[in-house]
Amino acid sequence: MANKALFQDLIYDEAGNQVGTAVVGHDIFYVVDDAGFKRHIDADQVDRQVLSIFLQQLEENKDIAVEQALRMMGKDDLFTKAALDAQLNNIDMDQIIAQGIPAQARDMMGMMGLRITINFHGEVIDMAQPTAPDDEF
Repeated sequence: MANKALFQDLIYDEAGNQVGTAVVGHDIFYVVDDAGFKRHIDADQVDRQVLSIFLQQLEENKDIAVEQALRMMGKDDLFTKAALDAQLNNIDMDQIIAQGIPAQARDMMGMMGLRITINFHGEVIDMAQPTAPDDEF
């Protein structure tokens, strides 16, 4: 069970209401209001679904991600590209969950328009994400 909610304040229910969090013992849950009944959904279950979507998108767009990272670092040598490729190939979901996402990064994701919708079973049913303008690439 999770001890932190990675996407706190970014999770919404099907009615568009922001989902809260609750700590029970040492575990954290997203709390969905189902007509007055507070359904507690293991945060780890939801967070893993969201991370899985992100990692799948990263895999599908790895070339663009590496190119943008190289541009941001101001480097374009073969060794830096190889290092970035290796890092992207070795992303560990458990490590991300253990490390967490800084509150500032979560706030930034929210300001950019990230909105995750779950049902009362804890299944991710929609994920509104910011997109880059087509002319940037």
